[in-house]
Amino acid sequence: MKSLLWILLACVCFNTSFAKDAAPLADDPVIEQRLINISEEMRCLVCQNESLAGSRSELANDLRREIRILIQEGKSDDQIRSFMVERYGDFVLYRPPVKPITWLLWIGPFAILVIGIATLLRYLRRRNQNMPSTTLSAADNQKIDALLNQEKRDG
Repeated sequence: MKSLLWILLACVCFNTSFAKDAAPLADDPVIEQRLINISEEMRCLVCQNESLAGSRSELANDLRREIRILIQEGKSDDQIRSFMVERYGDFVLYRPPVKPITWLLWIGPFAILVIGIATLLRYLRRRNQNMPSTTLSAADNQKIDALLNQEKRDG
């Protein structure tokens, strides 16, 4: 058991001795910070629920590389966003501009919610109308009272 522990300890020490720090993605930290700021505002086209900065898909890596090149070419943040929208459409932005083409993106989720609630209410009303209304007889009421009184005595 001791030899197994020594082997495990040696493996851990051996592996950590070869560990290195992550290499920076850009030579210039200012470029890298601009890349992060821009890519956090954009949606990964593959994942769709992750930002371009957080996604690890191949397309996201390619788009970040493209943004880095545009930054190095001296493009402004707005020019880079415009380039991405021109190439991939307004969907690439997490906050697309409100215009007739993007109304569905802005209003769609709320419209679906309202339609769902209206459908649910309509279903519940129809179900309640279709249920037969029954009144209990005096004998049924006496049985219920007897059961409740028995429960009070036992409980």
